[in-house]
Amino acid sequence: MVDQIINTSSNILFDVAEVSVGKHYYWQIGDYSVHGQVLLTSWFVFAVIAILSIAGNRDLKSIPEGLQNLTEYITEFIRDLAKTQIGEEEYTKWVPFLGTIFLFIFVSNWSGALVPWHLLEIPSGELAAPTNDINTTVALALLTSMAYFYAGISKKGLGYFKRYVSPAAFLLPINVLEDFTKPLSLSFRLFGNILADELVVGVLVSLVPLVVPIPIMLLGLFTSGIQALVFATLAGAYIGESVEDHH
Repeated sequence: MVDQIINTSSNILFDVAEVSVGKHYYWQIGDYSVHGQVLLTSWFVFAVIAILSIAGNRDLKSIPEGLQNLTEYITEFIRDLAKTQIGEEEYTKWVPFLGTIFLFIFVSNWSGALVPWHLLEIPSGELAAPTNDINTTVALALLTSMAYFYAGISKKGLGYFKRYVSPAAFLLPINVLEDFTKPLSLSFRLFGNILADELVVGVLVSLVPLVVPIPIMLLGLFTSGIQALVFATLAGAYIGESVEDHH
């Protein structure tokens, strides 16, 4: 009887773990199944970023024009963001990381708002923005966690872990729990907002195909950019917190 209860509980947990939104296009790699549609749309995002970067920087001029204006504006924006969140002494080494995170999320979100992925037919499942998949947002959040741990340990060594008992030792469980909740909040905030936006637009397009969805799509473009900014800002703030000197 006990074994049956344990097996039933285990099956329920596995069923919950396999819950997903939408239909997925799986690729079988050895004994593992991966979400093929995430890789396809991620490659599209990488290609867009690479093309814009190469086109904007292949013929640099002292007085920028065309796409060079855009790429320089984005670079200055990310550099100012890193300086504000991390501090003048440490920010330069983290500009590439924050820039990569921001651009990937921004272009991914906008691709979900502008590209009609659901109209593109694939053998099974459906295409969607990379950030519409919880696996992508969790991976980005874990990368951010690894980054701020690396930043703190590389600067302070094992002394970095003193922050867990500061300002008092009894705060140790709360400080540890805080580090576990950071990636959770980052991943679910991004995933929830992008998923909700795409679901709303999809429902409205199916009900009223022409005029009504346009304002919602414009609002989606705005909120998509805000979500990329929020993620990059919080990532910079966490890194800045880990390298901050506590006296």
